[in-house]
Amino acid sequence: MTTDLPVLAGAAAAESGGDPGVLGTLLWVALPYVTIAVFVLGHVWRYRYDKFGWTTRSSQLYERRLLRIGSPLFHFGILVVALGHVGGLIIPDRWTEAVGVTEHMYHVVAVVLGTIAGFCTLAGLAILIYRRRTVGPVFLATTRNDKMMYVVLAGTIAIGLAATVAANIIGDGYNYRETVSPWFRSVFYLRPDPDLMTGVPVLFQLHALSALLLFCIWPFTRLVHMLTAPIGYVTRPYIVYRSRDEHLGMHETRRGWERIQ
Repeated sequence: MTTDLPVLAGAAAAESGGDPGVLGTLLWVALPYVTIAVFVLGHVWRYRYDKFGWTTRSSQLYERRLLRIGSPLFHFGILVVALGHVGGLIIPDRWTEAVGVTEHMYHVVAVVLGTIAGFCTLAGLAILIYRRRTVGPVFLATTRNDKMMYVVLAGTIAIGLAATVAANIIGDGYNYRETVSPWFRSVFYLRPDPDLMTGVPVLFQLHALSALLLFCIWPFTRLVHMLTAPIGYVTRPYIVYRSRDEHLGMHETRRGWERIQ
C-alpha cells in the first residue's frame, strides 16, 4: 500500500537514488544514538543523585474525581499503544505471516485497536491536563519539567494518531512495517539505514522525531516511574502498630499482635 502524503526530509533524495543527505543522516542516524545515550545515562544520573525524586509525585490527595476518570483511561490506552508499537516495530512482518497472520489481518487489527487506544490515551491525557490546570493545589505542585513533559507527550500521541487516521482511514493506507520498522531495528543492529526513512510520510516522520524527543526528556521527568517495579514491597518487614489503649478489645490478642512493653 502506498500514500501520496508529503515527506519531511529526503523526498528529493529518494528521487535521485535514495541518498538521505546530511539532514537525513543527522535525523535518522545521529539523533537516535544521541537519544539512546541520553536515555540510559540520564536514568543512571537520576538514580544516583535524585533517588527521592524518582516518583510519580502523586496528587491524588488533592483531587480524586477527575483522576478516577482520566488516569485509567490514559493508562489503558497507553498500554495498548505501547504493545502495538512493540509488535509493529520489533517483530518483522515475516514472523507474523509465518504463524498465519496475513499482512491484511495485521493491518486491520492494528488500525482499529491503535485508533481506539489512541483516542483513549488522548482523552485521558486531556482530562489529566485539565485537572492539573484547573485544580489549584495540583497546579501549584506542577513543575516546569511536568509542563514540558505534558506538551511533548501530548504532541507525540496526537501526531501518531493523526498519522494513523490520515494514512489508513482517510487515505489509501501506508504500511510502516516496510520502512519505519526496518529502520528502527537497524539502529539497534548498529547498521542504521536512513534510506528507509526518505520516503516515509511527514506525519510518520514527525511522530518518530517527537518520540525521540520524548525519550530524551524521559529521565528528567516523572515518567521514570514507569521503569520502576515495587519488588521490595514483597519482602519488606511487617508494619508494627501500637495502640494507646490499655485494653485491646474483648477478644484474645492474636499471635504477632502482642503489646510491646
